[in-house]
Amino acid sequence: MNPISMDRDEPSSLTSVSTNHPLEQFILLAKGAKGSACAELIKQVLEAPGVHVFGELLEMPNIKELETGQYATHFKTLNLFAYGTYKDYLENKSEYLELSQVQCKKLQHLTIATLATQEKCIPYSVLLKELDIKNVRDLEDLIIEAIYADIIHGKLDQECKRVEVDVALGRDARLEDAAAIADVLADWCNACEAVLSSVDRHIQRANHRKQCAIRHQQAIEQEILYIKKTQKTQGENEESASGGGSESHSAPKKNSGKGKGGRSCGKFWQKST
Repeated sequence: MNPISMDRDEPSSLTSVSTNHPLEQFILLAKGAKGSACAELIKQVLEAPGVHVFGELLEMPNIKELETGQYATHFKTLNLFAYGTYKDYLENKSEYLELSQVQCKKLQHLTIATLATQEKCIPYSVLLKELDIKNVRDLEDLIIEAIYADIIHGKLDQECKRVEVDVALGRDARLEDAAAIADVLADWCNACEAVLSSVDRHIQRANHRKQCAIRHQQAIEQEILYIKKTQKTQGENEESASGGGSESHSAPKKNSGKGKGGRSCGKFWQKST
């Protein structure tokens, strides 16, 4: 069975997050909200469709104030959606808000995005465990929803029982992750430089071979011209030689007129007197 491609024809929102910023309205509301209003705002943003990054909201002063106090659970839940996974939620449910079905599904989608950054071919077995799903049919439905929500782009390989991810939504990054991200980028830069060096060597080798081929072609053309010239010269010499010999052999012999006249005069007798 061939993999089921779930690529979409319309422009992907993965590449247009900066132009369509669904979190913007919540950031504006957070500037004037306090206490319980901020707590309610967190619940709304966790339910809101299309909102999958929360780092900017976490940095808002009024939201940070909820980190301690009666609304600390709200802050931890927002932090979970920014950086955590569904498995983190299951292992520490008491530390977070009780999630609605919509919120659970969103956290599962974000978990798929996190797994996609670790490996591009995710086995069903890993997904079933990380997402706490009991059967493959429900898992595939969730993956298809994630693809249509632009969380990931890729295809289902039902024969090999895995998801092949082409691109995934970028999640929020913690400050302590900066060093690891820098290392990844440095490795990527080094790999790019190695590829460029290899390409440059191939270009130089190809140019050298091209010049050799040009010189070889020019040598062949010169040889052809020389052969043609030599053949032409030989032909002219042979023609000249054969022309001179034919003239000497074909010149006719002329008999002397006097000889003929003498012989004819000898036939007459002189009249005697």
